[in-house]
Amino acid sequence: MKSTYGIKCRNAALTLGAWLACGGAQAQSGVLLYGGVDANLEYVNHFSTVTPSVENGFTTGPGTSLYRLNSGGLSGSRFGMRGTEDLGGGLNAIFVLEGGFGVDNGMMQQGGRLFGRQAFIGFDNKGIGTFTFGRQYISWFDALANFSPTAFSTQYEPIVAQIGMDFRSDNTLKYTGVFGPLTASANWSFGNGFLGNGEVPGQFRRDTGYGAALTYDSGPFSATVGYNQYNPTLTTAGDTGSFKKAAVAASYSFDGRAKLMAGYRWGQSRGADGSTVLRDDFYWAGANYNLTQAIELTLAYYYDDIKKFGDRSMKNPWQVSFIADYRLSKRTDVYLTTAYSKNAGLNFDTSAVSFINGYFLGTGHSSMFGAAVGIRHNF
Repeated sequence: MKSTYGIKCRNAALTLGAWLACGGAQAQSGVLLYGGVDANLEYVNHFSTVTPSVENGFTTGPGTSLYRLNSGGLSGSRFGMRGTEDLGGGLNAIFVLEGGFGVDNGMMQQGGRLFGRQAFIGFDNKGIGTFTFGRQYISWFDALANFSPTAFSTQYEPIVAQIGMDFRSDNTLKYTGVFGPLTASANWSFGNGFLGNGEVPGQFRRDTGYGAALTYDSGPFSATVGYNQYNPTLTTAGDTGSFKKAAVAASYSFDGRAKLMAGYRWGQSRGADGSTVLRDDFYWAGANYNLTQAIELTLAYYYDDIKKFGDRSMKNPWQVSFIADYRLSKRTDVYLTTAYSKNAGLNFDTSAVSFINGYFLGTGHSSMFGAAVGIRHNF
């Protein structure tokens, strides 16, 4: 048993797609231990003194400044193990068990689950593809992570607004195949427990989800297209809604030092009665630039064009994020990460899109700024 690490696949590290991209599924038989610890000191302005909830009608309190020690700035702190066994004839058995924790308080993340980030087992065949079963990232999370300027970093990434609440899904079957420059992936969940229970006798549709993605990667140019649908339980009787999203994205690399990327995501969420809860168009663009061998700069812009939000009207939220990352070694880096949002809290919290990332905008304010200085170590 030995340890492994890697900053190259840093933020989507050890999703199935990242593992395949780094060649992990073709490794020799064995078990690898890995993880990462990430902490920072953060400042946020206009932060609400009241946590919005169903009970208080999702209202917020006065805005004030917040200073805190945070866990997970560029990567969620995690520990895990992954294994592969050569079964002969090009067939491998594989598994991943990965848990998230808060380095600030030592508590488990993802609702207290031991392996809340990933827990799956499966088979891999180089010519056919990879089949996995368990709690894992959905197909278009793997695909879109490579087209996110911040690679789905933890702190200032409107990931829920962009790809949905079920980006990490329970009870999921998944297939991923690599065919030359094309990567195809599809998934089905029998019941994701994010909003409900799933796998309820006589209610097959309840909390189910499915999606697919196709990615082309050849030379400096890459592109992807994907679709995802989540059918969450929305009433005590078990009635479900339908949250549908589709996206396209592309990127282009210049001389290995700079990478430009942009994407568009269509979204339509309907309630249990079929009425439109949310209809929006989400756009993003950004760039990565290696200023030196040790310094990487990242700039990202996100904009959500809200076509319909029930019977309410609201201004379209947008956000700009900037990261400066300095690698002290192959395993350790220090960073500055900042973000400014308008018409919503950071990560589009308190907007029509996402209410779960914890940056609640204070009453009477229309913008929020956050900045953090941190250190990360991968092992």
